[in-house]
Amino acid sequence: MEIRIESLIEGARRAEGTVVIIDVYRAFSAEAVAFARGAEKIILVPSVDLAREIKSSGKAHLSMGEVHGIRPEGFDFGNSPWELSSANVRGKTLVHSTMAGTVGVNSATKADCIYVGSLVLAQATVKALLRDNPALVTLVAMGDGGKYRTDEDEQCALYMRNLLEGRQPDREAVRSLVMAGGQSKKYDDKSQPQYHPKDRSIALEVDSSPFAVKVGREDGFLVSRPVYL
Repeated sequence: MEIRIESLIEGARRAEGTVVIIDVYRAFSAEAVAFARGAEKIILVPSVDLAREIKSSGKAHLSMGEVHGIRPEGFDFGNSPWELSSANVRGKTLVHSTMAGTVGVNSATKADCIYVGSLVLAQATVKALLRDNPALVTLVAMGDGGKYRTDEDEQCALYMRNLLEGRQPDREAVRSLVMAGGQSKKYDDKSQPQYHPKDRSIALEVDSSPFAVKVGREDGFLVSRPVYL
């Protein structure tokens, strides 16, 4: 198995083979929470307008996402694991739009297969990849808005590469490295209430998910669903 690490939207466009789009803060930590609470599927779209259109058409029950970290007007949820942790989403279809994670998924046009990734999903995703045993895996760290590299996504990609290659890094060391990064600091900034400290806490529950999250195409849309191993 060849393992490549790419970054940002351009990296998602280059990514080949089985592709893992990584967004730790917060998109794919939030999706892990939604599926843990019984959501049926999540439609991943690259724009807020398309998300609104899908919900208004009845193809999704609920909307979630962000623009510059803030919940868009009319959306049911922000891009927040903490909000989703008490949400009634059982059996529901959600539509999800963010500036990094969902754009990355839609940008990975060369992929043979797509998973979404976060520290919460890391171990389960690696198990799914080892089961699939593709010739090539590309791990894409989406960063801030898909434009700037961030410690949490880059560290997640490195952590997953280590797991794929048979090593078990110290989870506490990974958390410490992420906590030292600039993106982690905004969860303590009271002037940015959209970043709840518990979002960070949930996102740093490394390997806590019992399922991976795989993306497939359904009715013309990219749709994520949990994969239990």
